[in-house]
Amino acid sequence: AYGRRAFSPGRTLAAGGLSLMHQIHADLRYLPHSTTVATRAADALALGSGVCQDFAHVFIAACRALGLAARYVSGYLLTRPPPGQPKLVGADASHAWVELWCPEQGWLALDPTNAVPAGLDHVTLAWGRDYADVAPLRGVLRGGGVAQLRVGVTVEPA
Repeated sequence: AYGRRAFSPGRTLAAGGLSLMHQIHADLRYLPHSTTVATRAADALALGSGVCQDFAHVFIAACRALGLAARYVSGYLLTRPPPGQPKLVGADASHAWVELWCPEQGWLALDPTNAVPAGLDHVTLAWGRDYADVAPLRGVLRGGGVAQLRVGVTVEPA
């Protein structure tokens, strides 16, 4: 299984989750429009690229293949990072990351797209099994062949 190396014997679940997060970040390249909401985790991994939902789906699939509990998180990132910090990938749109259940500490939030633990700059909207459970927007756009929907998000601390 893809995630087996990260969760080697004797390693805590938290350490394994961090290792898997870094493994996915190294194996996938963030490439907008390279996948769709219907892309399966195995297909994104084979492609070697995807967007935040693909990074999250690969993490979740790897964990579940090993019998570990993981969930999909949908939300937003702070648009403007604190001084001296880089802007995170996905900061101008909805974003996805994961949580891994670690009995010794509870849910561990990880962002494999940015290879960082999810922190105060991650604003959670919903948790679910996958993207289909927590899609931030659903609806129908009607228009001619030239219609195009563009969305942007700005998240700032209060």
